[in-house]
Amino acid sequence: MSERRTVAIVGASGYAGGEFLRLALGHPHLEVTQVTSERHAGLPVGLVHPNLRGSTRLRFRPLAELEDADVVVAALPHGLLAGQVDALLARATVLIDLSADFRLRDPAAFERTYGGPHPNPDRLREFVYANPELDRTRTHPELPGATRLAGCGCVATATILALLPLVRGGLMARQDVIVEAKVGSSAAGHEPGPASHHPERAGVVRTYAPVGHRHEAEVRQAFPGVAPHLTATAVERIRGIQVTAHTWLHDGSSERDVQAALADAYADEPFVRIVSARKGIHRVPDPKGLDGTNWCDVGFALDRDSGRLVMMAAIDNLVKGTAGHALQGLNVAMGWDERAGLGFPGLHP
Repeated sequence: MSERRTVAIVGASGYAGGEFLRLALGHPHLEVTQVTSERHAGLPVGLVHPNLRGSTRLRFRPLAELEDADVVVAALPHGLLAGQVDALLARATVLIDLSADFRLRDPAAFERTYGGPHPNPDRLREFVYANPELDRTRTHPELPGATRLAGCGCVATATILALLPLVRGGLMARQDVIVEAKVGSSAAGHEPGPASHHPERAGVVRTYAPVGHRHEAEVRQAFPGVAPHLTATAVERIRGIQVTAHTWLHDGSSERDVQAALADAYADEPFVRIVSARKGIHRVPDPKGLDGTNWCDVGFALDRDSGRLVMMAAIDNLVKGTAGHALQGLNVAMGWDERAGLGFPGLHP
């Protein structure tokens, strides 16, 4: 076994940081040495993350006490890392950002998407967008050897993985894609708000972003020339995202063409499964069976009369949508087995 690398998780009391902590504690090449939280400083991890009782003796420390580490994971709320990234870079050989601060490389795109200029625009192009499946389709993959990784948006991840085989295979007859995302409550983060208050959130099928979802910018960055039109709806789940992407195929295209594109894109991918069952109740991707896993399930349905293709993708938003794909990206960057620390297969029922 190779030498273990030390990991510090900044903002480890939130959902994203807690999930990276859970995965890192079981990773063969990582040793978590520090976890920070301002609110919970001094408290043991198990009081905040009860699933980790007995798994670690770590206690939360304030950010001011952060020490050097081989890897620093920033799991801060959106907008906080950009202003203090230099301080964290001074502490780490590798920096992973789980927020939205460094996902977009174009400062103008960042300003359009987030409503203001980036505090540190010169740093944007230094971060690699940590989507391993997307990186492998590029002519010059950037992840191997990368030291600054930007975690991807959860809805963006599911959308990109739904569309990647079509874009790569040149099957889309139109640049416009209509995307509907059904999203569990944990995607809103750890901090409560009026919309996440239980009496308001429970039982809903609430469309909270009919247009203008910020993850559209990540899809456009991944696929120049594609125009995603994204709608996001909150549903009665804690974890999970299901995306349905509606597009049209070129005349004469068939189900066999789509199946071939899926196989070409994903046959060798360790964390993408093609769902193509003809019978039973599990014929399409469903996030229920993916809780806690790094899997993305992808499937499709074709209306032969109109040529409309519905691509479907399902993920756990906290794992494959956040902490899991970031850890998968770290594995690629460090030259480790890409599956390390990510072997949990899920639960059923």
